[in-house]
Amino acid sequence: MTMSQTIVLASNNAGKIKEFNALLSQFNFEVKPQGDFQVADADETGLTFVENAILKARHACAETGLPALADDSGIEVDYLNGAPGIYSARFAGEHGDNEANNALLLEKLAGVPEAQRSARFHCVLAFMRHKDDPTPIIAHGTWEGRILESAEGVEGFGYDPIFYVPEKGCSSASLPKEVKNQLSHRAQALTELVEAFKARQIL
Repeated sequence: MTMSQTIVLASNNAGKIKEFNALLSQFNFEVKPQGDFQVADADETGLTFVENAILKARHACAETGLPALADDSGIEVDYLNGAPGIYSARFAGEHGDNEANNALLLEKLAGVPEAQRSARFHCVLAFMRHKDDPTPIIAHGTWEGRILESAEGVEGFGYDPIFYVPEKGCSSASLPKEVKNQLSHRAQALTELVEAFKARQIL
């Protein structure tokens, strides 16, 4: 694969697309969202982030005939035994309703002391060269923090406004984009992915 190869990003999430473009700007990949190819979302029937990422990447490969990169991510709250987990985007019912998802999570943690509000973001990336790729590259990043009692900040998306980043003393949504793109679960997963690309001489 040449560095100018088009890679399909198996997502139409505007926030994720912006983050991937920022994180991949050091390379000359042409990353395009699957919506540019009229590809509908895959059915996320997996029970883990890894399964769902592979399902999405394989679907994008099959529909476009191009290499695909898929991301499955979410937030895991210890007090809730790992919920919302793989259901993070549809925690409150409707897929991608960030405000409702945040409100429900805060409601479920109402009155829970700070010490028991530990949480982490997970991001699993799956890269497939084609739909029958028997050895997809899998990368996993995590970002430790805790859930705030109310939303703070206006940057980011998803659960960023209620995710407290201890090393920065603020919410993820209060961080400048360039700082978040160095610390985030997605940044860590992408770093691991790039190392895997180098090991396989894909870059």
